[in-house]
Amino acid sequence: MKNRLYKFTYCLLALCTLQSCDKGLQELNINPDASSTVSPDFVFTKAQYDAVGNVITGLQGTMQYTTSYNDVASWGSKYIFNQGTAPYTVFTNAYPNEINEIGEVIRALEKDPLLVNKLAIAKIWRVYSFSKITDLYGDIPYKQAAQGYTQSIFKPVYDPQKDIYADLLSELEKSIALFDATKSTFGAADLIYGGDITKWKKFAYSLMLRMGMRMTKPDVGLAETWVKKAIAGSLITEDADMAKITYLAAGQVINQNPLAYWMLNSDYLKADGVSNPEGGKYYDTFINYLKKTNDPRLPVLSVVYVNGKPSTDVSIQKGMVATIPNTKPADFVTYSEPNQNTILKLNAPMLVISNAEVNFYLAEAALRGWYTAKSAATLYDLGLKAAMRQWALYGADGVISQANIDAYATANALVTTATMAQQLEQLYTQFWVSIFPNSQEVFLNWRRTGYPALVPNNYTGNITGGKIFRRMLYPATEENLNKENYLGAVARQGENTFLTQMWLDK
Repeated sequence: MKNRLYKFTYCLLALCTLQSCDKGLQELNINPDASSTVSPDFVFTKAQYDAVGNVITGLQGTMQYTTSYNDVASWGSKYIFNQGTAPYTVFTNAYPNEINEIGEVIRALEKDPLLVNKLAIAKIWRVYSFSKITDLYGDIPYKQAAQGYTQSIFKPVYDPQKDIYADLLSELEKSIALFDATKSTFGAADLIYGGDITKWKKFAYSLMLRMGMRMTKPDVGLAETWVKKAIAGSLITEDADMAKITYLAAGQVINQNPLAYWMLNSDYLKADGVSNPEGGKYYDTFINYLKKTNDPRLPVLSVVYVNGKPSTDVSIQKGMVATIPNTKPADFVTYSEPNQNTILKLNAPMLVISNAEVNFYLAEAALRGWYTAKSAATLYDLGLKAAMRQWALYGADGVISQANIDAYATANALVTTATMAQQLEQLYTQFWVSIFPNSQEVFLNWRRTGYPALVPNNYTGNITGGKIFRRMLYPATEENLNKENYLGAVARQGENTFLTQMWLDK
């Protein structure tokens, strides 16, 4: 009887199979919590979060803002890299996240001509996202990037950085031309401007200005062309126009400031000046400069713990040297670290492009004779003051009085009788202080200009010969999974090392 039952069941299943007996089974294969179509608004929000939060945090040490006695934790300030994934982070995270996401958004928006404003904004954001990756690594997968799902390209070709820059700048120009004031745009889904196309145009031209300035080393003529195009447009020169993402103190991690979250969880969560798991403190180079110039930002940025309580007393602020061997110093508690009420706030903003940054670039353009509407000294002053005002975005503890701003600006005015090189050094040393904590942007500008004139740390066992990094590293997975194209990039650009100089750096 049992054998007959098995035979009957088998025949019934076979009959169902032959007759396509699948009624109701297809529905069982559908995930009720997933969508079969892309919602451009939702995915665009995620692409913004992912792009802004995807940074090389170790560059805080490289630009001599922070350091640690811990050799592993302070790879950025001691140039020691034996383990971890820090130099790969932006590359590894970008392609499955912001690059893939913004590609999906663009593909969905291209289907509807009425959504041209959303499409323009998405394309501008794609330029921003790709510029970040190529600035750090040089040649990267670009034209074939994130096409595994759509075109089955699982081993994308690496494009030369020079070609990538040319295409990105062209894309910016074409995207700006797409805007149509009569068409709809993003609303709350746009975390930066709420879909305001006037402000997005300013963002696009400001990004063009930044990228134009990036090219002053390899091709100053091309740099001038694009800088002048950017200036002819509309730029972020006012506080109200700066591009930023505002975060929340509570809720999911994605809604919290990613840099503050990283710093808190790496070192400063207990907030007692002693219990820092990674041994992080401010670098003496940074604190010494702030003290030497009587910078009113020092108490905004820095605290020293006294009897377990944070003090912003300027007289006791002290940076730690980066040459301390792999042992916690006895006076560890006496060194300065980030202020919990400003830098480490989970709801602090992340500035993408500020009016301070734009005014500093315009000051350089004026020094080069590419901009004549205002003097370099005036533009430098505007940038400096804007950089001080922007700390008010961090709350009451970030507010610097106008009197203190004016006094500092007067005492540190651009020395117009100095040589151009000396003025650029003053300009970009101030840039170093003013763009903090955006160490990635400062690193990229330092690589171009050589300012601030940081003294490298020739720490025992470092892998750069005591030289500051010039680029980040392609991840080992590229060599394993996309070897032919990886080797092509290395043959063209140079070895996959921290000191290889890419096209922008030559």
